[in-house]
Amino acid sequence: MDRKQVLERITNKLKKEIQILKHKYPHRVQCNVCHWNGRTLFDDSWHPQTICPRCRSRVRHRLLFAAVQTLPNLKTQRLFKDKKILHFAPESFFSRFLTNQTKHYVSADPFRSDVSAQVDMCHMKDVENGSFDVVIACDVLEHVPDDTQALQEIHRVLAEHGWVILTVPQQDGLETKYENPTITTPEERKRVFGQEDHLRIYGNDFNLFLEKHGFTVTVINEKSFDSEMVQKHVLFPPVLSEHPLATNYRSVYFGQKKGT
Repeated sequence: MDRKQVLERITNKLKKEIQILKHKYPHRVQCNVCHWNGRTLFDDSWHPQTICPRCRSRVRHRLLFAAVQTLPNLKTQRLFKDKKILHFAPESFFSRFLTNQTKHYVSADPFRSDVSAQVDMCHMKDVENGSFDVVIACDVLEHVPDDTQALQEIHRVLAEHGWVILTVPQQDGLETKYENPTITTPEERKRVFGQEDHLRIYGNDFNLFLEKHGFTVTVINEKSFDSEMVQKHVLFPPVLSEHPLATNYRSVYFGQKKGT
C-alpha cells in the first residue's frame, strides 16, 4: 500500500469518526441491537435518522429485537435459545447475536461466500423435512424468483410448531402484492418495485399469504410498543419518506407452523 492509499484510508476513517461524533451527543436514542447511544441515527436514502452508526441495524431489525426481548407472548417462547436456526441473507450483527444463542446456527445465501451454506430458498433439496426450529429472512422474499415456492420450502424444512420470521418491503397503502414478470430490466424494477433487484412489492395482505401456507401469524409493528420505547429505539421512522414506494410502516411477521 503506497503513501497516498494510507493517507486516503486514514482520512476516510477520520471522516467516519467525525460523522459518528456529530450524531453522538446528547444521548436521546439507543440501538437495542448493539446498545449504541446517541443524539440521532444515520440517514438512509429514503428515511432520515434510521440506521445505527455502529451495527447498521434498521427499523425492521430493531422491531424484531424489541419483539423477542420484551413482548411476553414471544419472549416466553425463547425462540432462539438452543434452537436449530436457518438464517437467509444474514446480517453480521444478527449472526453474532444468534451464534451466542445456539450451537445450531446455519447462515445461508445462494451467492455469498461468507455463509455456512450456499442454499437457494426456493430449492432446498439438501435440507431434510422438519430439520429447523426457526427460519429467518429479513427483506429476502422480494428477491426470489418464486415467493410461493420459497414459502412452501420454508414450511417443509421447519419442525412442527417451528417459527419463520420475515420482513418484506410493503408500499404504504398498497392492499395486495404487485408483481409483473414482464418487468425485467434493473431500471424498470427500480421504478416499479423500488430497487433494481426486487421482483415484487408487497401489500397489506402479507399476513394472509403466510396464513394460506400453513402458519399462524403474529404481526409486530410500532403499535406493539409504548411511545417511549418506540422513540428511544427508533422503531418507527422519525421522518416519514415521501417516496411513493416507501415502507414507512414496518412490520415483522412471526409465523408459527401449524400442527398436523
